[in-house]
Amino acid sequence: MDSITLPRPNTFAGLSLILDRVAERRDETAWVNEQAASADARYILLDGLGETYLQRDQETLRWLNANEREGLLGDLKASLLGFAGKRPHFMLSVDDGERAAALEAKLDARRAGLREAGLHLPAAEAGLFAYAKGLAHWQRETQFCARCGSPLVLVAAGHRAQCTNADCGRLHFPRTDAAIIVLVEHEGACLLGRQAGWPKGRYSTLAGFVEPGEALEDAVRREVAEESGVIVGDVHYHSSQPWPLPASLMVGFMAKAVSPVIHLRDDELEEARWFTPQQIVDGLTDGSFLASPPLSVSYRLLSHWLQLRAGLDLDALIEETRLAREASTQS
Repeated sequence: MDSITLPRPNTFAGLSLILDRVAERRDETAWVNEQAASADARYILLDGLGETYLQRDQETLRWLNANEREGLLGDLKASLLGFAGKRPHFMLSVDDGERAAALEAKLDARRAGLREAGLHLPAAEAGLFAYAKGLAHWQRETQFCARCGSPLVLVAAGHRAQCTNADCGRLHFPRTDAAIIVLVEHEGACLLGRQAGWPKGRYSTLAGFVEPGEALEDAVRREVAEESGVIVGDVHYHSSQPWPLPASLMVGFMAKAVSPVIHLRDDELEEARWFTPQQIVDGLTDGSFLASPPLSVSYRLLSHWLQLRAGLDLDALIEETRLAREASTQS
């Protein structure tokens, strides 16, 4: 398998380049409170659906400062995300729908979900939104102890939940559901599939959740076999992507098929087929092929494979197709 180099991180990834999560200081309550009250503090605000607030006429986050947090939200508990540019960054979640709606006018902002905002926000802000959304979802879904059923209380600046039952006291940690996603190739063609509910012509790389006691490479082979009947041999890691929709980590791979024979097995896919680079180009041109959304790791896998195998730029191909269609409708 060819060596893999990426020109840029996947969407929502690369956050460690700008953010120090300061995990070692989350239990220092006095210090965390001091950072939360500082003039440098910034707050990303989420509603109960996991949407965030954007500047109304801009594709940037509407950050709150400490004074706005106190004036608008009082003592609503904040979770520490970390330090970026020497500034402490926190997350606030407003689950009350009416209150969340009223804040739009007060902040002169609009709300957007991660799929929409992730396409347009600067990379650092998209990553912070994904981080905050994943943390807020875990907090919202983890309110009772899985061992004894007692209520939980958030500790460690929002990154752990502790059982309030003195006889239990179990700690609960944020969970991430690992999923593999893979571009399988065989003799110059790649395997893509589509689900019945997708837009006409949409094809994507194959994906699925990792099961207990399963290595990532084994999950790749099992999922591809279950969905398409194709038997996979070599498997190589490509890249990963946080995918808090609601709580996944997409682990991307490139793989080689032992045989091109397709036999749909588990009804996950409506269709699976092999595409050569030229067939993808032709499909983009005549509208019979739609790639996955650009924010997905599936898109990045296909983009990398086209560049590797045929020297093709997927971004450029899609833009050329868009411009050609616009010219055709105007003529």
